[in-house]
Amino acid sequence: MVVATPISYLGKGVAVLLGVGVIALAAISYLTSMPLTDMIEWAQKVLGWSFALLFSGLLVMGLVAIKKLKSGHNPALWFETGQQAGNGISTLALTFTLLGISLGIGSLSEQPLNPENIQPIIANLTSQFSTAFMTTVVGLPAASLIRAWVGIQFQLSQVSTSQLNQNVGSQENPS
Repeated sequence: MVVATPISYLGKGVAVLLGVGVIALAAISYLTSMPLTDMIEWAQKVLGWSFALLFSGLLVMGLVAIKKLKSGHNPALWFETGQQAGNGISTLALTFTLLGISLGIGSLSEQPLNPENIQPIIANLTSQFSTAFMTTVVGLPAASLIRAWVGIQFQLSQVSTSQLNQNVGSQENPS
């Protein structure tokens, strides 16, 4: 019997994430008529690499928890792991939102406002706020989806365990 290591589950989670990511990028590219290079450039500019890496890690953790729940391995542990991954995603999204707002407001305080420089200052402020709000737009729905999926999968695993116990009990005590 081959026992899968946590590393192999992580690899499977990354593979699933990459596969879904490629399909999502193809769909978005088709719908927006934007080439992939433009989409990646936009995402890097608006979200940043740090958000993308942290978000991806938490997303993979949530997907691994869902997979483990489906296979029935220690449901309580993986339910909690999935819930914490979802909470981590929402915390990350809100943290980057506040960071973007803070950076935007901070840039206002560093420069005197006058008619000659108001346009570049407003452009920089909008860029910071765009980053702030896009992290929320991406992160909060993803966090809700992970938490809901983990919760539903946990309940399904509980029903399966309950039905299995009932079947075993009825076979042991035939009436």
